[in-house]
Amino acid sequence: MHVRDRGFYRLTPLKDALKRLLPGIKPAESEVVHLEQALGRVLAGDVVAERDSPPFDRAAMDGFAVKGENTFGAAEGNPIYFRVVGEVLTGGSFDGEVGEFEAVRITTGAPMPPGTNAVVMLEHVNELGDEIEVLKAVPPGKNVSLRGEDYRRGELLLRRGRMIQPQEVAILASLGIRKVEVFRKPRVGIISTGDEVVEPGEELGAGQVYDVNSFALAALCSATGAEPVRMGIVRDDYEEIRRAIKETRNVDVLLISGATSVGKRDVVPEVVEELGRVVVHGIAMRPGEPSGFGYVGDVPVFMLPGYPVASIVGFEALVRPALQVMLGMPPEMPYPAVRAKMSRKIASKLGRRDFVRVRVRATDTGLEAVPIRTSGSGIVSSLVRGDGLVIVPENTEGVERGETVEVRLFRPVELFSLFNTGPEK
Repeated sequence: MHVRDRGFYRLTPLKDALKRLLPGIKPAESEVVHLEQALGRVLAGDVVAERDSPPFDRAAMDGFAVKGENTFGAAEGNPIYFRVVGEVLTGGSFDGEVGEFEAVRITTGAPMPPGTNAVVMLEHVNELGDEIEVLKAVPPGKNVSLRGEDYRRGELLLRRGRMIQPQEVAILASLGIRKVEVFRKPRVGIISTGDEVVEPGEELGAGQVYDVNSFALAALCSATGAEPVRMGIVRDDYEEIRRAIKETRNVDVLLISGATSVGKRDVVPEVVEELGRVVVHGIAMRPGEPSGFGYVGDVPVFMLPGYPVASIVGFEALVRPALQVMLGMPPEMPYPAVRAKMSRKIASKLGRRDFVRVRVRATDTGLEAVPIRTSGSGIVSSLVRGDGLVIVPENTEGVERGETVEVRLFRPVELFSLFNTGPEK
């Protein structure tokens, strides 16, 4: 049977395709980068605290450090007097022990002097030279940040496979870590095919369209933590595509969009089969049915559809999980989920997974998911008009109107858009 037709006589369920794909994907090597370059990288090892944070009890307010028990009963009409025996500033320390009914002036962040366990705020004190009147009781621990309340020595703070975001940079810096071990970014070669495809910025001729896929796929690779390498546009010619694949060097993964279906010029599966082997061609999903993958040498080659939306869905279904495994991450869709009720029925086919683009809007009864009406595989605007995806699983023939579904959001939905109940596009 011809390789272009083979997968389409019996489509492979997505979960089965992933079972055949992911066990063969090898994690990338690790490398060490400076903390300034760590944003967006993926940790190659666990991060465990080597010290307590904060490393000492410290003042959480400007005021006077005292023994809290000595302030019990203090009030506006019943001040309690303390002798001021010193001052401690942020970055400094206090020598000696603070006695009963003694106080030390202290600034926020300064270490608590020995013998004290609370801070009286300046607003609750009258200063009288070498004495103060305390006008409000403070129990032990009040206005004090205790040693180790952020994290304790030996505590696991970050796990291997976690992508470093600004908050992870903050905690790494708090640990005193200057260099971080991360997974090397997989290099992903990206080839667009098509006689009709031209680079953005060029003049469009009759029947021509701009290359959307290589730019969209490159952006998706970068967001996943990989390093995309756009390798240009190749015409729908067997020998040209064969030459482009054979001349590909120094990549860990190869993505080819277009020429993957069963038409006369859809020759990519044939070329991959000649140069290596096709493992899966044809996935039981919509959009993205012509997607597939194989190997040329040790390099995984993903065959993605030419229509942009189908190509992007193919990336999300197959390529992203593979890149996540390379980066030591769990293979899962990273988009946050919200629960919403369907505004109308979605029809689907038993045995096929559907990725439905929807808008999310607020109603009097909660969030509602509204399918985008103009949603063909070539309708790129549906991705920006929509807020996310509803994934209809293989074991159902659709979703009924009013049924609660999970929406995977492309981006944070602005508050005002949730209350936009204007006409549906």
